[in-house]
Amino acid sequence: MNALTPVDPRERTWGGFDFFILWAGAGISLAEIWAGGMLRPMGFIIGLAAILLGHLIGNTALALGGMFGSENGIPTMVALRPSFGIRGSYLASILNIIQLIGWTAVMIWIGGNAADALLKPTLGTYPRVWMIGIGIVTIAWSFVGETFWKWLQRISVTGLLILSLAMTIVVFRSYGWHHLISTAHKSGMPIPLGVDLVIAMPISWLPLVADYSRFSRRNPSAFWGTWWGYFIISSWMFLVGLAAAIATKSNTPDAMVIHLMASSGWMIPALLIVLFSTFTTTFLDIYSTAVSAQNLFPSLGEKRGIVTAGILGILISLMFSATQYENFLLLIGSFFCPMFGVALVDFFYHRKRKFRIDELDHREGKYWYQRGFHITAILAWIIGAVLYQVSFRVGWSIGATLPSMIVAGGIYLTFNPKPKPDL
Repeated sequence: MNALTPVDPRERTWGGFDFFILWAGAGISLAEIWAGGMLRPMGFIIGLAAILLGHLIGNTALALGGMFGSENGIPTMVALRPSFGIRGSYLASILNIIQLIGWTAVMIWIGGNAADALLKPTLGTYPRVWMIGIGIVTIAWSFVGETFWKWLQRISVTGLLILSLAMTIVVFRSYGWHHLISTAHKSGMPIPLGVDLVIAMPISWLPLVADYSRFSRRNPSAFWGTWWGYFIISSWMFLVGLAAAIATKSNTPDAMVIHLMASSGWMIPALLIVLFSTFTTTFLDIYSTAVSAQNLFPSLGEKRGIVTAGILGILISLMFSATQYENFLLLIGSFFCPMFGVALVDFFYHRKRKFRIDELDHREGKYWYQRGFHITAILAWIIGAVLYQVSFRVGWSIGATLPSMIVAGGIYLTFNPKPKPDL
């Protein structure tokens, strides 16, 4: 399938339940548990509030971004061409490819090390072998296409939800509600920073959400399936990570949770969570890397892009440093929050949710602007990214995400005040 060609209406068969399952699968992840553990200095009550508020903000942006695809049948990076220009969208694609390959490496690294830790007593320690194996299976998962994804996700995610419920029961029974709730906020993580860390997780999916929403039958079902699927499950995983980190004072709560399950006689369920949560999340990164690459190289083809992305993710995972995970999340936010501040204003206000599909690849056409770049949009994006970094370093009380999105969108709207619907 060429990314520049809208999905055939006959292939738009996904309903709300399919999107709920898809994004629930993305939310069940050791990376989410790990990220939740980063909120430990905030204490349980404030940390929980940060989780819910961050997901409320980030999920709303995620589901709105999905409307790029559900309305027009095109993937996210192609949908940015009207906002930033045909060549301007290449900048977004390059950044997205970098972050997706980075996420692929992060997920393979986490999954490989967790599987190795579980099986080390019986098989010995071979983390790199596990990483390579997980990477190969995930590449194969990405290959099967949108028809089979629905069934793979339904089966695997349903099983993961049951296992995750068991995991949650084990964690809270072992550590106790009273001990968790009584922990107070400590210095070391300002509340705005904690909220920004949470927002960064759903925002990291925003550049690829339309790659899947383009297969939807109806726009509302794609929106709400995406919103609820990721909001419920990602918040849940963050909460498990927060609880484990508070109880054990561990910097790797994902490992603590898995070890706790194994020590409670849940070795096989723990291993299944490690493996299948990695597959259901990482295949999205690998597939969307291939789709984003087609915005740059339309002749690349999905399969070659999938293989290339998967191999790069495996190679980087073998050299990945887990200590950079928090910085990686914040870097993602600094780029993509202001980018979509511009894109969402442009899509909903200026274009009234419609694109001229015939102009998306037309040099000198409607979306060519100044030699392929929409300078106003790109400058607004850059200013928003700088503001994100400034507000993060200064520690503004409202955080970095909302100021960067609002300012970038506001600058774009100021210099493009009149709607220009693409009719």
